[in-house]
Amino acid sequence: MAFTYILFQVAIALLAIFTYYLHRKLTYFKRRGIPFEKPHPIRGNFEGLMKTKNFHQIYQDHYNKYRDSKAPFVGFFLFQRPAVFVIDLDLAKNVLIKDFSNFSDKGLYYNEKDDPISAHLFNLDGPQWRLLRNKLSSTFTSGKMKYMYPTVVSVVDEFMAVMHEKVEQNSVLDIRDLVARFTVDVIGTCAFGIKCNSLRDEKAEFLYFGKKSLVEKRHSTLLNGLMRSYPNLARKIGFVRTAQHIQDFYHRIVTETVAARERENIKRNDFMDMLIEMKNQKEITLDNGEVVKGLTIEEILAQAFIFFIAGFETSSSTMGYALYELAKNPDIQEKVRAEVEEVLQEHNQKFTYECSKSFKYLNQAINETSRLYTIVPNLDRVANKRYVVPGHPEFVIEAGQSVIVPSSAIHHDPTIYPEPLEFRPERFSPEESANRPSVAWLPFGDGPRNCIGMRFGQMQARIGLALLIKNFKFSTCSKTQIPLVYDPKSFVLGVKDGIYLKLEAI
Repeated sequence: MAFTYILFQVAIALLAIFTYYLHRKLTYFKRRGIPFEKPHPIRGNFEGLMKTKNFHQIYQDHYNKYRDSKAPFVGFFLFQRPAVFVIDLDLAKNVLIKDFSNFSDKGLYYNEKDDPISAHLFNLDGPQWRLLRNKLSSTFTSGKMKYMYPTVVSVVDEFMAVMHEKVEQNSVLDIRDLVARFTVDVIGTCAFGIKCNSLRDEKAEFLYFGKKSLVEKRHSTLLNGLMRSYPNLARKIGFVRTAQHIQDFYHRIVTETVAARERENIKRNDFMDMLIEMKNQKEITLDNGEVVKGLTIEEILAQAFIFFIAGFETSSSTMGYALYELAKNPDIQEKVRAEVEEVLQEHNQKFTYECSKSFKYLNQAINETSRLYTIVPNLDRVANKRYVVPGHPEFVIEAGQSVIVPSSAIHHDPTIYPEPLEFRPERFSPEESANRPSVAWLPFGDGPRNCIGMRFGQMQARIGLALLIKNFKFSTCSKTQIPLVYDPKSFVLGVKDGIYLKLEAI
């Protein structure tokens, strides 16, 4: 009886300690006089996430609520973790560029021991991130893009052949699915040297697992939130984020590719070659003098995984949304088509790397699509040291605190982009762009941690869209969803039921 009583007292004491700890966390911003929205004890400010709202809508609502406040940032609760939610563009520029040395880390959850596929460039921090960034940057230079250009064009040619066949059978198509197949084949060829055949095979493995990787998680939203709130504890417990069958697929593909290239001494001067070279180096010296070990096969797996997922999803989504807007705005579509025809005529109807850079208005349309349909809703950073916001001494970002730059919400701010829901490529003319802060457009991030594959993503989207517009006229039809309905279960901006458009061969 006495022992039971002691256990009861211990339980009460532990509950009291936890309650006090939770109370301190949830009143963090109140004690500092910083604006914030009262959080749910477990979900924080993510009420409705993955049920009725996606990340984009939650961040947009929070931004809209505090947009007119004079605070450079407001409070936001990443589940139970107090985070800085940036409102002021000057602070965004400081975090991403000017004071990057203090905000070089993202603080995202990864577990290289139990979930090696999660330890990729997008998530990594510290010396390992600097190593990979320094070494992989050479894979995405203009020279490398030019080298890979003919490969991309060959996939586009196959894409056009498939599109003509499909349009002959049915003029109404899910364009979102078709452009996804195209980008899967481009990435598979350029990164892995593998012919994925997604354009003709509806059950292609790369396409199937690419889609699954974005929506299928190992744990519930609640457990993923706890991993985000308590990353160190989650690593000690050994939490794994990636579903096992997804890990198994990419592990098989990468190990087979690496083994075949090393066994047969295959050199393709591509992304995978760079990773293999880094694997075979015992030690690598960084620009700052730090010495780190070469890559393990698990690290190669992680980098190949994120390159495939990021390149496949962002480009295909942007292409799909661009065609959707061009179908709704036939005058803009005709203007893009006229430019494509003019540029190709100047280059003797040959689709060269140089001519692709001449598509000025098409590029404006792609940039406007990236603004209106921002695929990734925010940029994450974490403060390495205590940071007093310049000009606002009462606003302090503590060491180790997460920082959210809500890029999608910024892109829909009417004070920056008047009538933000309107599709207007002229916003990205040199004249209009010069009148906005650089950090007002962040689909690829900014500063030293911007998207390393930006050039590649823009290249494949530009080539694909130019030839689609040249060969087909796009219009809306009875199956076209207006407005689009987004999938709340997806972290990226995804639609629930595809994007159906009517196509007419030209």
